Amino acid sequence: MSSIRSPRIRSLEWGRLEVEGLGTLKDAKLYPGGGRRWDWAETGTSHDPGIQPEDVQELLDHGATVVVLSNGMLERLRVRPETTRLLEKSGVTAHVLPTPDAVRLYNELRETASVGGLFHSTC
Repeated sequence: MSSIRSPRIRSLEWGRLEVEGLGTLKDAKLYPGGGRRWDWAETGTSHDPGIQPEDVQELLDHGATVVVLSNGMLERLRVRPETTRLLEKSGVTAHVLPTPDAVRLYNELRETASVGGLFHSTC
C-alpha cells in the first residue's frame, strides 16, 4: 500500500457526507491523497443508466487499487456494465453497496489499501 491514505468519511446523513479535509459534500469522489465533490453532470451520470466509466477512471488515475461504489441510501443508483468491465480489466477489486455499508467498508479499507470511492448520500 502507498503511504498516501484516502480521506476518512467522518459522518453520513441523508444528503450529507462529512469528509476529512474536504468538509461537507452531498456526493463525494474520494481517492488516495484526496477527493472532491462528485458532480454527476461532468460525465452524464444519473440514477439510470448509472455510474459511468469516466467516474471511476479518475479514481484509478489517482492510484486506487480497490474501489467502493455506493448505490445510494435506497439503492437507486445503478452501475453501468461498461464501468464494471473497466474495473475488471484494470484488475481492480470493486464493491457495490448501499451507502451506509459502502462508507463503513471504505473507512476500513483506507487503513490498509489504496482505496477510492464514489458516494451518493441520497436515494
